[in-house]
Amino acid sequence: MLLPLDAWHREKGGRMVEFAGYMMPVQYEGIMAEHLWTRENAGLFDVSHMGQIYLTGGDLETAVEAALPIDLSTLKTGSVRYSLLLDENGGILDDLMVTRWEKGFYLVVNGATKWDDIGTLRELLPDEVTLNHLDENALLALQGPKAFAALERHVEGETPLSALTFMKGASFKLGGVDAWISRSGYTGEDGFEISIPGESAAQVAELLCGEPEVKPIGLGARDSLRLEAGLPLYGHDMTPDADPVSAGLVFGINKRRRSEGGFPGAAQVQGVLANGPARKRIGLTLEGRMAAREGAKVFSGDQEVGVVTSGGFSPSLQHPIAMAYVDAAHAADGSALEIEMRGKRLPAKVVPMPFVPHRYHR
Repeated sequence: MLLPLDAWHREKGGRMVEFAGYMMPVQYEGIMAEHLWTRENAGLFDVSHMGQIYLTGGDLETAVEAALPIDLSTLKTGSVRYSLLLDENGGILDDLMVTRWEKGFYLVVNGATKWDDIGTLRELLPDEVTLNHLDENALLALQGPKAFAALERHVEGETPLSALTFMKGASFKLGGVDAWISRSGYTGEDGFEISIPGESAAQVAELLCGEPEVKPIGLGARDSLRLEAGLPLYGHDMTPDADPVSAGLVFGINKRRRSEGGFPGAAQVQGVLANGPARKRIGLTLEGRMAAREGAKVFSGDQEVGVVTSGGFSPSLQHPIAMAYVDAAHAADGSALEIEMRGKRLPAKVVPMPFVPHRYHR
């Protein structure tokens, strides 16, 4: 399937690959260069493959809290919150962002799972709740320390862009186009996610990339940036086989909901919270240049203790990094482990995440 910016990406020299059922740019001038540009300037990512959903009607708060482990009583209009879609066993079906709009809730879910998510939500929500898939909208992410300066030149609204702190959003005109803009992202940097009509996507992308701080950035650098930021990727670091406690995502289940329950898989999650997880998602640093890849086995001596779920060479740190699930007994920071790659054992050390400090504007 083609996204609204398909022709624009090709004109800009994007190398297109299939991802989540869509053709998307993996890189333009090179993953390393694009990664470092975003860390130092501002990168524009096309994330229109993500699912944008608008929920309205019915006893909406009660309905959404029965489907998600979120506390909506503390979510103010325009605020964004990370949450999780869980199965009846407490396994992770997806992670998502929930924003309170004036008359409902705006959800952004992962592109690879959005059709399943829509089906799951439709089953969990009562008929009185209307689920609108905003499939005609595009979604752009402008990320990096100079994102604010580049974006501010082109927005108008009742709320000044400077009033948005991390995980806050508002409506703006962006180059004359109606846009919902939140200060959020998936790189660990300051930045913004921008929902606009798909028909205006090329206009807005061209406008933003006309600024000297901004270049288009592909999927390759998006993945290396999120890995450095210690952010999990669905289907790799999160799956139905992983619960939120083991995945280190308990913050996606608000405090009141942890005690009260009332969401899918609540009893199982509460059990893991009470007893502790058998395994944990951890960060690993490696020596040398060889990167550990997904599926590589993790060892403590002769004992296999885990598996790598994401790995790569860190452009910012100039050495390999990885995420893995390991037995809880071997998850302490500083633990010395080994990763088996191509018949070799690579020394690795457990370190806290993020690997590169977050620079969110709080």
